[in-house]
Amino acid sequence: MRDDLIIEDTTLRDGEQTPGVALSAKKKVEIFNALVDAGVRWIEPGIPTMGGEEVRALKEMLERRDEVTLIGWNRGVRGDVQRSIDLGFRAIHIGLPTSDNHLKNSVRRDRTWLLSTAQDMVKMAKDQGCFVSISAEDIGRTEPDFLKEYAVAVAEAGADRLRLSDTIGILSPSQYAERVRAIDSVADIDLQAHCHNDFGLAVANTLAAIEAGVRYFHVTVNGIGERAGMADLAQVVLSLRQWYDVDLGIDTTQLTALSRLVSEACGIPASPWQPIVGPNVFAHESGIHTTGMLRDSSTFEPYSPELVGGERKLLVGKHSGRGVIAHALGEGGADLDTETLEALLHDVRAEAIAVGGTVSPERLRELADQTRAARR
Repeated sequence: MRDDLIIEDTTLRDGEQTPGVALSAKKKVEIFNALVDAGVRWIEPGIPTMGGEEVRALKEMLERRDEVTLIGWNRGVRGDVQRSIDLGFRAIHIGLPTSDNHLKNSVRRDRTWLLSTAQDMVKMAKDQGCFVSISAEDIGRTEPDFLKEYAVAVAEAGADRLRLSDTIGILSPSQYAERVRAIDSVADIDLQAHCHNDFGLAVANTLAAIEAGVRYFHVTVNGIGERAGMADLAQVVLSLRQWYDVDLGIDTTQLTALSRLVSEACGIPASPWQPIVGPNVFAHESGIHTTGMLRDSSTFEPYSPELVGGERKLLVGKHSGRGVIAHALGEGGADLDTETLEALLHDVRAEAIAVGGTVSPERLRELADQTRAARR
């Protein structure tokens, strides 16, 4: 694994392409600032050629370009690239497909056109002093020999980085890593992982690509993006930190707040089971779990909620035991003997089933008072 890894966030570009999501300039800038404040130093903030409010947001973000590298995303069109450069981007990305499927059905061109256009676009941007990233889109359906030929061509043209996009998320971790190693063996160019989550493997594929030698990798907050989304920022950051002892410079205590900010902006709540940042990640209800947690929080948590800005919750519900009920009542349950506590446990379970969920602290106190009164 390289020791110069760079995490690049594309929440504001690929993430915003989530169907049904449209961020205002104000929201985009707010998310951008939160990303920078959390320590993200490479960001793909949007698409300059969209114009209008998109450009207004990008101009405001570019005011912080001395603090963070902003990548302007473009189609493989000279006018798009020039517009990004004129807007003030010092780093640009050129999106081009390499699979026959996409060449035929998306851009309606052939491989000869692709190789010529890619080299022309790279040289154009390099001549103006830009950092140049270029895509190999749909690598999962690109013939390996042509993928290597393309990589050599863009490297010789002067590209700084080749983005390996598993555009429809069809590769397994081993397949993705195999492509990374194949390209790395023939082309002298930094590689970037760009993994979609159609089979739930975006994070695994990203980690496999990092192990295979990529320097850069894409993530989004909450894993948002087209269709099933992309590799989740929090999951990749924590995985690298916990398993590989890699510190990317991200303030992990801001991960939960960042997740909530993006959820609210997009109008899409994070799943309760969203790893790292979901509301249920540090919630415990069952008797065995809560008993262990009351003794040692590491019993049923792989890392503390403080590490990621989360909050531990011991809940009372159908699966709770006497211990967590007594804990939840605190001093209010000091007078409960074993038999009364057992009766209260029965009432709590009946209440949880009736309401279809957890029992609130207020309702728990009411049940405790009722149980006391019934046993006098």
